[in-house]
Amino acid sequence: MPDHLPAPSAATRVMLIDDHPLVRDGLRARLETVPGLAVVAEAGNADEALAAAAAQEIDLTLMDINMRGVNGIELTAIFHARHPEIAVLILSMHDKAEYVMQSIQAGARGYVLKDAPSQDIVQAIETVRSGGIYYSAALARQLTQSLPQRELLTQREREVLKHIANGESNKQIARELDLSVRTVETHRLNIKRKLNIDGQAELIKFAVESRTPGGQP
Repeated sequence: MPDHLPAPSAATRVMLIDDHPLVRDGLRARLETVPGLAVVAEAGNADEALAAAAAQEIDLTLMDINMRGVNGIELTAIFHARHPEIAVLILSMHDKAEYVMQSIQAGARGYVLKDAPSQDIVQAIETVRSGGIYYSAALARQLTQSLPQRELLTQREREVLKHIANGESNKQIARELDLSVRTVETHRLNIKRKLNIDGQAELIKFAVESRTPGGQP
């Protein structure tokens, strides 16, 4: 049966999905000291995970790929269809770009390696909860090398990039896209991280150079 735990109010409610109890124990220990995060459920397989999702409010799952029966990528697709309000963040030992792309195509909002430092996992959770997509740094480099850069960006990030190319400020972009200024700033940071761009000048240069003849980045 899934393990249900109480959550402090206003915390990001996290479910751990991994078929190894010791791995879940380690993850819980890493996350329980982080302010604003609460591990409210655990599951060792798809049935337990779906039962937990139906029984209580969950904001985000940390999902392993290698599980008996329904694997993590398949379960991600099920979550995306049945519980689109729950963000799925893959936490896996596999560092191949193909696994990352399969996960994202299934609806995952990010992909972090299991041996990543705790602060990377926390940053991934914060990025996903703010509407972004997060890849571990090593994976981002692989994806940048193996895919056209624009394919790394979400539709919303491409929209922000288009407005950056037009020379608009964060306030102007927020008004045009009906977003908060903070959300626009988060999208800018995500774009720079995904594309390994250092500064604002380089970001603007990329935005302008990536425009098609029709004006769409």
